[in-house]
Amino acid sequence: MTVRRFQQLCIALLVATVLVIVWGAFVRVTGSGAGCADHWPLCNGELVPRAPKLQTLIEFTHRVTSGATGLLTLAVFFFARRLFPAGSPVRRAALISLVLMILEGAIGALLVKRGLVVKDASAERAFVVGLHLCNTFLLLAAQVLTLHFARDGVVPRWSSRALPLGLCFLVALCLGATGAITGLGDTLFPAASLQEGFVQDLSSSAHFLVRLRIYHPALAVLGGALIVYIAQYLRGLTSSQQVARWAWALTGLYLLQLSVGALNLYLLAPAPIQLTHLFLADMVWLSLVMLAVHALAEEPQPSLASAAS
Repeated sequence: MTVRRFQQLCIALLVATVLVIVWGAFVRVTGSGAGCADHWPLCNGELVPRAPKLQTLIEFTHRVTSGATGLLTLAVFFFARRLFPAGSPVRRAALISLVLMILEGAIGALLVKRGLVVKDASAERAFVVGLHLCNTFLLLAAQVLTLHFARDGVVPRWSSRALPLGLCFLVALCLGATGAITGLGDTLFPAASLQEGFVQDLSSSAHFLVRLRIYHPALAVLGGALIVYIAQYLRGLTSSQQVARWAWALTGLYLLQLSVGALNLYLLAPAPIQLTHLFLADMVWLSLVMLAVHALAEEPQPSLASAAS
């Protein structure tokens, strides 16, 4: 295994993880979460289900691809230790990826074993779904950083820019978690029309998942505006082309994400739009991670006063 091959392995892992995430959402929107009943890691008590129904095929495919991604994660961790010296950020990022991948599988198993699938509309499921999304985001961050460091990318260090970036990450995690819960509400309590959906959202007698749906769009507009503002603010602090590139990428992707979110709301959350919305959320998150890495690696430019002195 060469370093170049290792980089390609990291890319394959990142792509595979994104595809597994999107397919996981497809499992939810098709109501296939119980396709393997409450068995885990087996499917309906079998290693390979015989004469499976469509829901079983969808869920089983998700499990197989998740398992393959887990093996890729283990391979990245193994070769990171063989190719890079002790103390290397590649090693640390690969280790964090492995830990988060194990946790990702454990959360998925929890959803299945506790029956938090299909028509379950409990607060426990909403909490676990939000937690699942946050762990997914952190996993993607660890994976993209493994690739970045393997390419001899810059290493971030603490500076005053960490505070606004930390706020961006907090807002992004809240957006992701509320988005996942909103998607769950859309799946379990679909509205027949846009007007009916608004009436349900504002009704005090509606299920809490329905009433929560109104908060995600508002948070998406306000929180998104804050993230874009901070990204452009950081771009103005440095002449780094990488910071500028990722700031503009983040801005463009977020505006596209917001547009798809509005379309998702208008069309009453059809499955293809929901999946596209989730995919773009992953891309926005990865752009934010890369912006943070480059912004924190840049030396702060001296102010006019300090330069004059």
